[in-house]
Amino acid sequence: MAKVYVFLADGFEDVEALIPIDVLRRGGVDVTTVSVMGDFLVESAHGVRIMADTLIEDVDVSDADLLFLPGGMPGASNLYEHEGVRKAVLAQAEKGKKIAAICAAPAVVLAQLGILDGKLATCYPGFEKMLTKATYTGRLITVDGNITTGEGPAAAFPFAYDLLGQLVGPQIASQIAEGMRFKHLMSER
Repeated sequence: MAKVYVFLADGFEDVEALIPIDVLRRGGVDVTTVSVMGDFLVESAHGVRIMADTLIEDVDVSDADLLFLPGGMPGASNLYEHEGVRKAVLAQAEKGKKIAAICAAPAVVLAQLGILDGKLATCYPGFEKMLTKATYTGRLITVDGNITTGEGPAAAFPFAYDLLGQLVGPQIASQIAEGMRFKHLMSER
């Protein structure tokens, strides 16, 4: 079973965290939410409080198939400011293992750590100026090797299905998307 750790900091964007968590769990992925706030209770950018599964101080993420960083502000900045997050993400990158970030997090965290240097990436419009050593695509989702980036809140569902497909295969991701009526939604446009 694929193992994913989702880093949560106060100010995370609600749908960018919760939709991928939900989709991945529906697809059979072992998802652990990790608070970087020193408390299990983490508050989103819109005042929604969720209880994380664990604290960063109490978890070893070295067995991760994927580390995921939701966006939102100041959530992305809070992630970047946490030394444990920076160390974990850099270690994951050094191993060539999967990292995903959406919205502000690709620019605020991954770009500042040098992880996007020479890569294609997307992020929330306005943050692309921070992608100084990456090529900004402006797409909803961009995958370059082991790095997956997403544009923003509207990208949360396709981003989540893409991650699920990478971890368990496109057939299961397609089945989950159909079961959640995402494919139907997209065909009604």
